[in-house]
Amino acid sequence: MTTTGEFRYLDPAIITPNTKPWSKVDGSPSPLTDTFASRRRSVTSIRDCLGRHPSAQRGAFGTDIDVAGFAVYTSPSQCTPATFTSDAAVRSAYYPEIEAVLRAKLEPPGGGSSSSSHKIARIEIFDHTIRRHDPSSPRQPVQQVHVDQTPAAAAARVRRHVALPPAARDALLTRRYQLINVWRPIGHAATDLPLAVIDWRTTRPADLVPIDLLYPVRRGDGDRDDDDDDDDDDDRGKEVLPDVGRGVSTEGYEVRGETYGVLPGGEHRFYYVKDMAPEEVMFIKCFDSWGEGQPDGREGVAGLTPHTAFVDPATPEGAKGRESIEVRCLVFYE
Repeated sequence: MTTTGEFRYLDPAIITPNTKPWSKVDGSPSPLTDTFASRRRSVTSIRDCLGRHPSAQRGAFGTDIDVAGFAVYTSPSQCTPATFTSDAAVRSAYYPEIEAVLRAKLEPPGGGSSSSSHKIARIEIFDHTIRRHDPSSPRQPVQQVHVDQTPAAAAARVRRHVALPPAARDALLTRRYQLINVWRPIGHAATDLPLAVIDWRTTRPADLVPIDLLYPVRRGDGDRDDDDDDDDDDDRGKEVLPDVGRGVSTEGYEVRGETYGVLPGGEHRFYYVKDMAPEEVMFIKCFDSWGEGQPDGREGVAGLTPHTAFVDPATPEGAKGRESIEVRCLVFYE
């Protein structure tokens, strides 16, 4: 089954020497908000493939994240939609489920080793975002082809979020590690603004452009004189609606991340899960130190997968607005 979509890419015309592009995590105006390169592409549902390979079969497209950079599994959650209205409940009830499904699907059968994977030593869940296609939501589905982390940003996340002595953190960087988003619809099927992913094998390094990701400066950040003990660099549960009246300005924002924008590629192959249900999860690879092209990379191992929300013209009128959660995880191997 296939559909079509208009996909927003990074516009090559705005890439200038010595000027790094930037965007804002809250979606407020930036140079990339209204200037993009639109391309119509065919999008293939991977449900047929998932029917053939219902488990984490090694080397199978759609269920082995190392093949194309994404994988989809049936993995019902015990959490109710109400859980996802509370940041504390997400951390206490949903995070353990995510760690469990990562271990179940990423480790080889029996916990041994194989040519492409080995036993997980540690999982660090450092962030989550809940997106709702609703004007009142501070985080909307992102309709821009992108990758959440660059290699430099992934290493920075290790040093920022893993609570170990510096030498121990650095040791983790010498072994295989990945940064994976685990994406799930909330409450109802993601028929509205479904998530599309690009098969990593159809991308080129030249398609990827580093972009500074700006976050709002909160009270207590940086050198501000404030003694609010609740302020830190953890953004979970602190999202607010952006002030669109500021226009294209960096005032009140600071660089706290780096993503990849994606230039149009004629070879890109898009996939999605039609009417993806809350009982299903998608693993989206943002970085892998074993990814082909990395210093310790292995040939044929997917390094990442660009992804985006898109408007499916087959969406029925009156479909519920998309609600979803993505959980960002650092996965370290022995």
